[in-house]
Amino acid sequence: MRRGISIAAAVCALALTATACGSDDDEGSNGKAKDAKDISGSLTYWDTSDATTEAPVYKKLIADFEDKYPKIDVNYENIEFASIEQKFKSAAKTGKGAPDVMRADVGLIPEYASLHYIAPLDGTLALKGGTEDFTEGPLNTTKYQGKTYGVPSVTDTLGILYNKKLFKKAGVEKAPTTWDEFIETSKTIKKKTGVEGTYLNPDSYFLLPFLYGEGTDLADTRTKKITINSPEAVKAVTTAKKVYDQASAKVDFANAYDNMQTSFKNGEVAMLIQGPWSVTDDLSGKAFKGDEGNLGFAPVPAGSTGKPQAPTGGHDLTVYQGSKNLDAAYLFTQFMTSSKSQQKIAAETATLPTRESAYTPEVTKDARIKGFHPIMKSARPRVALPQVGSLFTPLVQQYTKILQGDVSVKSGLDAAAKDFKKLLPGYTISS
Repeated sequence: MRRGISIAAAVCALALTATACGSDDDEGSNGKAKDAKDISGSLTYWDTSDATTEAPVYKKLIADFEDKYPKIDVNYENIEFASIEQKFKSAAKTGKGAPDVMRADVGLIPEYASLHYIAPLDGTLALKGGTEDFTEGPLNTTKYQGKTYGVPSVTDTLGILYNKKLFKKAGVEKAPTTWDEFIETSKTIKKKTGVEGTYLNPDSYFLLPFLYGEGTDLADTRTKKITINSPEAVKAVTTAKKVYDQASAKVDFANAYDNMQTSFKNGEVAMLIQGPWSVTDDLSGKAFKGDEGNLGFAPVPAGSTGKPQAPTGGHDLTVYQGSKNLDAAYLFTQFMTSSKSQQKIAAETATLPTRESAYTPEVTKDARIKGFHPIMKSARPRVALPQVGSLFTPLVQQYTKILQGDVSVKSGLDAAAKDFKKLLPGYTISS
């Protein structure tokens, strides 16, 4: 799935080297001074926001952009999140039909950059005004080999979502801060209320807080080592297995996410490790509908490092390196990620901004944003590997076997490491 740069993309990259790197805020892609009002052309924007609840907000912003820059026309296309990756790769590889600007999952930036499908943005209009206002976690997702390939648009991470009434009924005064406390809290809630304490999501993405809590990751790019079977990783997955065995409701592996969500929002589970994308759905359930204050927020539990850490998620805006309208694309990217635009988006969609200045009193009065804003300070980017998305597939296969008791933690992670080796040429496996 992860391939090297195609010949067509390589030729495109060489042709665009001189046009993708302006040197100051007011320069166009040809290096000559250009006022933003003079930029003209048409561009296509692929957006993966929710077509019903979020897309109308983006369409309004695009209309504002076109009013401000009447010489630029924007063709908006809402693309399903599940299909956009393959659709973009196919278009970028062939050089036919790729969008000028795209909203990309933060985990895909290294791969797109390594393939030369997206343009470096340092020194272009896309980053006019610098990057100081962007929060550290989202900004770090845009980097690959020392260059910036995206502009943070919206962000998220994982935290504890919990039912305050169930906690109070069980005599639990605060959210757990360690995984041992997480297990004990779950047991106490089950004993005192009869309600399940938690529901472990068996997806490998949700394993990351366990790994980060032990100071490890899927791999180490500095030493070129696969670390998924390191002693620290074994300890992390052993902890996850303990949560599954001692604290979790029974997991239906075929439909785990939906069952987890239904159980939590209906008051049948007291707490989850979950992200802000779920909160609107949570508030629609009988446990929280009409009682939004019953939903509590807290960072993920810490491992032996003492630091609660979860992956930085969200989306960055990227510019197709083969765009025939780079100046317009850069300007559009700047406009859509400005503090003013992010405030509008957050106020109407409850998604988390990536600029600190966008966390205004108006924005943070929304409990969903207020709850996750401090949690974002403990977020960290996923390992910056082009193949990172592919690594989750063999990992979830082995993680499932581990949770179900089919293999030991060590043997399952050793098997995952061998599969990682096939995807990471030049990497060694931790002994």
